[in-house]
Amino acid sequence: MVGMVNKPEILAVIPARGGSKGIPRKNIKDFAGFPLIAYSIAAAQQSKLVTRVIVSTDDEEIAEIARRWGAETPFLRPAALARDDTLDLPVMQHGLDWLAENEDYHPEMVVWLRPTSPIRPMHCVDDAIQLLLDHPGADSVRGVIPAGQNPFKMWTVDADSGALSPLLKVEGVAEPYNAPRQILPDAYWQTGHIDAIWTKTILEKHSMTGQVILPLMIDPRYTVDIDILADWDHAERMLNADDLEMVTPGTLRRKMPAKISLIVLDFDGVLTDDRVWVNAKGEEMVAASRSDGLGLERLRHETDIEVMVLSRETDRVVKARCEKLNLPVLQAVLDKPAAIRQVLAEKQIPAAEVIFVGNDITDLVVFPEVGFAVAPADAHEEVVQGADLVLSKKGGKGAVRELCDMILARYKSAG
Repeated sequence: MVGMVNKPEILAVIPARGGSKGIPRKNIKDFAGFPLIAYSIAAAQQSKLVTRVIVSTDDEEIAEIARRWGAETPFLRPAALARDDTLDLPVMQHGLDWLAENEDYHPEMVVWLRPTSPIRPMHCVDDAIQLLLDHPGADSVRGVIPAGQNPFKMWTVDADSGALSPLLKVEGVAEPYNAPRQILPDAYWQTGHIDAIWTKTILEKHSMTGQVILPLMIDPRYTVDIDILADWDHAERMLNADDLEMVTPGTLRRKMPAKISLIVLDFDGVLTDDRVWVNAKGEEMVAASRSDGLGLERLRHETDIEVMVLSRETDRVVKARCEKLNLPVLQAVLDKPAAIRQVLAEKQIPAAEVIFVGNDITDLVVFPEVGFAVAPADAHEEVVQGADLVLSKKGGKGAVRELCDMILARYKSAG
């Protein structure tokens, strides 16, 4: 048809070898409810411009999980291309060569998405692709942030003499390492969020970047490169930041309400560790955390937020624990959404101002009824994936205290 423009074939490639040593099996390790690799797959899938998504891996388990989350794994890469010292270029070349030889598939552009940078701005992938499409004379686009440390004030050490030598020189500035930052050139640090590369740059110029590299400026708040466990913990904490709108594999996570009027807690698995002891008389006992009680007491004294418990259970242990914590409780609730709606109507509280904390699949139906859904760290997989916030503490082992402390910290910073 006259005037039609063919959509370019743009391939997203996610490299994920199985032999990570810093964090074993990190590419499929649970990251806030989802396998780490799922975040990069989601970034490609949610792009309006990417036409195909594959994972390049040497590991069948990673391949199976990648397929489960919607990526293709048309090949397993050779072990020789999955070593600690393997460069990106031969991995990319192997994938493109395999696709050309086995499928006659020849994309015009490749997007390289590293799993170790899972916190991506919503439009990061399409912004990089569009920038390269708009500049066909460039070789690639690379995500960058302003450098945290000025490289013009960095040094190398001579192996023989042990003397310092400046890493970089600046024309017109005799001693840049002694110069004020304001007169030095701006410098940028490459992130792992996104590379967009013309395929000809890889196959003809034998480079992952080429010579003409355009910058995609990334908000530094999104920057994380997961290599060791400390990076992992830091990255999961970043997910709780209210001002980060990021790509996520599940439903878009909502922000914690600016105004919180009510917190509703499930009992088992939230205020307890989900275990129960039963004696010969049929009487039950549960395990709970004293720190949760202290957190609730502080929340009650320092805010006007109401807290209540909603439970399917009928056992007296629920009532006894709630009386101890001075918490109102609704027991034997089989229809939790209806109960929530009735409570909100009676209290005249908007759903948007309500937080619900649940741990099992029977709690999932409550999530759409409130403004913010929270799950303990050990909640059921589906609950973790559907929650807006996944706590680092387990149910009955400080999860409620963690949420209380988080809310109190927000109140203090706001005021």
